[in-house]
Amino acid sequence: MRPESYDLILVGGGLANGLIAWRLAERARPLRLLLLEQGTSLGGNHTWSFHEHDLSQAQHNWINPLVAHRWPHYEVIFPTLRRQLHSGYASITSERFDSQLRKRLGERVWLDSRVVALAPRQVTLADGRVLRAKAVIDGRGPRPSPHLQLGYQKFLGQELRLDEPHGLVGPVLMDASVAQHEGYRFVYLLPFSANRLLVEDTYYADGDQLSSETLRDHIRDYVKQQGWHVSEVLREEQGVLPITLSGDLEAYCRSHGGQPRSGLAAGLFHATTGYSLPHAVRLAEQIAGLEEMEAGALAELVERRLHQEWKRQGYFRLLNRMLFLAGRPEQRWQVMQRFYGLPEGLIQRFYAGDLRLADKLRILSGKPPVPLGEALRAMLAGRPGIPKHNG
Repeated sequence: MRPESYDLILVGGGLANGLIAWRLAERARPLRLLLLEQGTSLGGNHTWSFHEHDLSQAQHNWINPLVAHRWPHYEVIFPTLRRQLHSGYASITSERFDSQLRKRLGERVWLDSRVVALAPRQVTLADGRVLRAKAVIDGRGPRPSPHLQLGYQKFLGQELRLDEPHGLVGPVLMDASVAQHEGYRFVYLLPFSANRLLVEDTYYADGDQLSSETLRDHIRDYVKQQGWHVSEVLREEQGVLPITLSGDLEAYCRSHGGQPRSGLAAGLFHATTGYSLPHAVRLAEQIAGLEEMEAGALAELVERRLHQEWKRQGYFRLLNRMLFLAGRPEQRWQVMQRFYGLPEGLIQRFYAGDLRLADKLRILSGKPPVPLGEALRAMLAGRPGIPKHNG
């Protein structure tokens, strides 16, 4: 009979909780750990990517078994700029994530386990069982909050098998030469083999509504324009990621009610790019370094980490407000094109969330790609009721 009491229960088998479980499984001292996932596999149907310089070498080493694909460079394409950047890029697929984690964790993973209620030290399952633990971490993804002003990164991607080789030598992170709709739009390409690739239609948009059929049409048109012929659609993934413009951090933290959270559920992601893997890696390391699992201490750890990131990413939120609130939505590509013309080291530090003062000045120097008056208003903008100084 399965035990009903644990040191730590992780609710949600996505990236952040999966990395916590992976890292904890490496500890020499045994831990009564349980990872609950309502689906039939861990990781759902996703592809998580990151840049080489986002992680330390030690972090690369322990996450490496989960990585499915690596490339030595990537490319960006804009109406008047095409550039290859010689910085490594890597992706974790949900298929590899699921197989590696289940191999390592074994019976500590429960699939098809729907949670109907949870508290900092207790979980109630749909079948009526109550599981108790020293701590419960909620990693079930982002939820709407009245305390944050957000833009959105919306996407739909299809993994395709082509009749003939696609000819790509590395990822294309942004092909923004496409028609602009709703906001900043680009196509994201990951070549997994000579004739297999992920094609993703992506928007930085004001609203969170996603029209799947429209994005499928865009992918079909893009593939046709490239002269590619699809033999099979292998799978499809879609999502809506939060892009933070401003917010009341203290009220946001209070709304968690002392419940330890992880990943997007905790607000731990790059404010501008939406990338969450580096944040999940760092949180997993911190949690794995704790001597004991205790709900109050874990909630404090996550909140402290969020405060540190909020302070560190203030500049990124400012840039987000310029991107979303200044100028016309169909002209937002100009902001990104200008950015990708900057030195490669600066771009690496931008993705790593580790900009220097000189980098920040360089990004904002020169003639802005949006009207100056609108740019200034956007920089100072905040949602009604949200203190400007906390944005």
